[in-house]
Amino acid sequence: MATPHRDTELRRTFPAFPPRSAASEDSSFAETWWGNAWVDALEQGALDVKRLARGRGYADQGHVDAITVTPGLVLAYVRGSRPRPYRVQVRLRTLEDEDWERFLDTAADRPGHIAALLDKELPESLADCGVPLLPGPRDLAPQCSCPDSGHPCKHAAALCYQMARLLDADPFVLLLLRGRGEKELLDTLSRRSAARAARAAQERSPRSLPGVRAAEALAPRQLAPLPSPLPVPPHPEQPPVYSAAPGGPDPFALDQLATDAAARAHALLATGRDPVGALTLWQDAVRLAAARPGSGLTATTRALYSTLATAVGRTQADLARAVAAWRQGGLAGLAVLEEPWDPPAGRFDRARPLLLGADLPAFRPWRNRLTHPHGHVQLRLGRDGLWYAYESEPDHDDWWPRGTPDLDPVGALTGLGTPDDL
Repeated sequence: MATPHRDTELRRTFPAFPPRSAASEDSSFAETWWGNAWVDALEQGALDVKRLARGRGYADQGHVDAITVTPGLVLAYVRGSRPRPYRVQVRLRTLEDEDWERFLDTAADRPGHIAALLDKELPESLADCGVPLLPGPRDLAPQCSCPDSGHPCKHAAALCYQMARLLDADPFVLLLLRGRGEKELLDTLSRRSAARAARAAQERSPRSLPGVRAAEALAPRQLAPLPSPLPVPPHPEQPPVYSAAPGGPDPFALDQLATDAAARAHALLATGRDPVGALTLWQDAVRLAAARPGSGLTATTRALYSTLATAVGRTQADLARAVAAWRQGGLAGLAVLEEPWDPPAGRFDRARPLLLGADLPAFRPWRNRLTHPHGHVQLRLGRDGLWYAYESEPDHDDWWPRGTPDLDPVGALTGLGTPDDL
């Protein structure tokens, strides 16, 4: 009987397959193209289809015990109608050395062949390399200890059918049967593949070029000065006028993009810094809207505001207020609008006496803000040390940036009205 513990590189023993389900008995016995080629060789070389049918039934019912495969020989015990199982063997000619050389050269020539073998697959292009890997109709030579002299008997047919299932799972079983073990083949293929890759790399490498002595290459030398950069233009140019076309891009959007790109390029040339690189999506949307000239919301400007507000998930009113803050103080002005903070003692504490000295009422402090007692004017101290003025309707918390920032809180209120109005 089979003894798996005695397996070597050239001797492998496989446990018996379980019986097949009734649903699978009506389908083809093998699942791979090479397993079906083995079955074809068995069935085309058989002399009695009835023995084949009974042998397939034995295989389906799990009558084939463990299978041992060695070069040129498959051996197993098959249980038949008698209590004692029959000893069955199937012989197949091993390949000659020149056949193996052709097979190994073909396999090593394409990395995909080796990868397929490692995945337990047998590429058809590898099997068609001129080497008879798969048996033909008269290549299988069965022999059984039963008294039946059929070719093959049902016991030998059962073993051959089960061999197809072995080949489905591992094509290296076929290569072992033809004379070479899996480890030996993979080692040889690895060496040949590496040698081929090295030769190919050597053929692709450029021929040696004339060298330069290190002392000459590292010798100090005087390089010619770089040419002076061209002067920066005083301002970015205006983009061309884009005409509308059916299905084409929006001319207004193109104008906005071109104008913005020109302004950024001019800033990079003049300062070496990108004024937009560190902005958030919201800050950049405010910057783009603020760059649109004019103070009124025209139809074109409303379309721009609607597009930008939708893109950042804000309302058009939010964007309009932020644009006013940006035009008042740029990025610092936007921060004053959106970010209350607690200023340290000093400039903020001195602001209230200065306002009182200018005949203004006592402003109410809260964080960095000073609010007129009537609730219609407010001063906000920015982190840049400037005071920003805001206005609102009395008794409404609806503050909008007004005027020009100033280091002096009284100066920041200039233009908002007379002291009596304040």
